[in-house]
Amino acid sequence: MGNTISDAAITAALGRQMTQAVARQAVAAGNLANLDTPGYRTKEVQFADVLDGELSAGVITTTNAGHIGPPAGSSASPQASESSGLAPRRDGNNVQLDRELLGMTKAAGDFNAAQTVLAAKFRLVRYAINEGR
Repeated sequence: MGNTISDAAITAALGRQMTQAVARQAVAAGNLANLDTPGYRTKEVQFADVLDGELSAGVITTTNAGHIGPPAGSSASPQASESSGLAPRRDGNNVQLDRELLGMTKAAGDFNAAQTVLAAKFRLVRYAINEGR
């Protein structure tokens, strides 16, 4: 059995990683913007939402329908949902500055890693086109 991973699949996966990192950064930025909003509840992108999006887009396939159930009403892009388990302050807001800044930093690192790999891939393509000149 041969390797079925193509350049297009790798490029698409890197693009999805970058899109997901941007979504996580946008949610964290929204949380930070509402740091002082009374009653605001922290939102986050859930891994299950991302997985469901990948399944519905046909990116991830299963060999047996019993392994991973079909996504119910999911979309291709990750959605933000309310984060659970965070203690609210007196005003009902549960946004934690340190947690959001850490999340933004992690998302930026994921984005930069994918961007670096994608840039290296394009440099190799350019090298091949120019035949090493």
